[in-house]
Amino acid sequence: MFDSFKSISLSHKTAPLSIRELIALNEEEAKRLMHRLRDFFGLTDLLIISTCNRTEIYYTSAQDLNTEVTRLLLIEKGLTDTDSYLPYFQFFAVHEEAVRHLFEVCVGLHSQVVGDMQIPNQVKQAYQWSADLDLAGPFLHRLMHTVFFTNKRVAQETSFRDGAASSSYAAVELIDELVGHNANPAVLVVGLGEIGTDVCKNLADRDLSRITLINRTRSKAEALANKHGFSVADFDSLTDEIRKADVIICSVLRDEPLITPALLHDLNVLTYKYFIDLSVPRSVDTAVEQIPGVLVYNIDHIRNRADEALNRRMAAIPQVEAIISQSVVDFGDWSKEMVVSPTINKLKNALEQIRKEEIARHMKHLSADETEKIDKITRGIMQKVIKLPVLQLKAACKRGEAETLIDVLNDLFNLEQQPAYDPNRTY
Repeated sequence: MFDSFKSISLSHKTAPLSIRELIALNEEEAKRLMHRLRDFFGLTDLLIISTCNRTEIYYTSAQDLNTEVTRLLLIEKGLTDTDSYLPYFQFFAVHEEAVRHLFEVCVGLHSQVVGDMQIPNQVKQAYQWSADLDLAGPFLHRLMHTVFFTNKRVAQETSFRDGAASSSYAAVELIDELVGHNANPAVLVVGLGEIGTDVCKNLADRDLSRITLINRTRSKAEALANKHGFSVADFDSLTDEIRKADVIICSVLRDEPLITPALLHDLNVLTYKYFIDLSVPRSVDTAVEQIPGVLVYNIDHIRNRADEALNRRMAAIPQVEAIISQSVVDFGDWSKEMVVSPTINKLKNALEQIRKEEIARHMKHLSADETEKIDKITRGIMQKVIKLPVLQLKAACKRGEAETLIDVLNDLFNLEQQPAYDPNRTY
């Protein structure tokens, strides 16, 4: 169980968006699939991560069931021609590789935007699904808490999370600088193509309550607004909405600027109004900045910010990889020790039984104080006796040589006949 972790992965590195969309799982689908995997294959320690950029399944099993797991996933999504989709997946059948892949995914090494700050929360949500269904055992619990601790180290000890490395995230981060971190500005998003949609995702992570969407196709604006709790306005009311907004983020694909001085001819700016133009060609005429109180930031401003952040993150990758390597080794040592944990527990039980049987023969004629002293002394002796075998077992685990010692201890103390040691039991 503790050396049989495996996973399958479909990501932006292996599959186009059209394929990823077909296979992505919502919460209900993910939980239903976990039930299927448990019932069909008897899998344990199940974890399913599904975002717009990746769908991954992690599990423990003595057998390599990666192909079977992938086929079941595809069938659950209604894709019966499974052979056509298998090439889009990566398979991790080696325990150490699957463990390391999960660490790297969680810290953002494999994200489309390197160092993505959303992925840790998405992994935590996936872990919660496993816990809700009682499909997370001791191995997965320990693994996930180690992953989260590693992620915290990366954030605290490196520059891997510094700044905004994507244009859409940099645009949203710029809002904080322009209006202040504690403000609640009225934000208008104009245009909901790929960039505009990504801006909405990043805005949804902010504590902002006054966000309005405008798009030529109103149905798309309504779908995004419903998903994130935003408001929607008609395209015809663009001027009125600009008048009410503090920040306008524009990403409209057209040959001529959409927002011009003529459109804003009666704009009366009482405080600063910020236009963030993410379009190429520009959708905000540069002459708009001649209006008092209006400031315009174009895609070059935003990209420069994003490039600087991305360069800092890329420079931090060796340090991030070193932190992950240390965590993987530490977790590997714990996993190996868990293999001998039952033997250690049975050995403790065997020695405790011997101790109890021997002192029981002499307790009848002793006072309460003498009984307490003898109990304390013999417990101390037992702890010292067991210390060396336990240390030797753990060392043997790290060398991959534990089986011989386990056999010797089983023979010496007849451990096969011993029940597991119960740490909650009062001896």
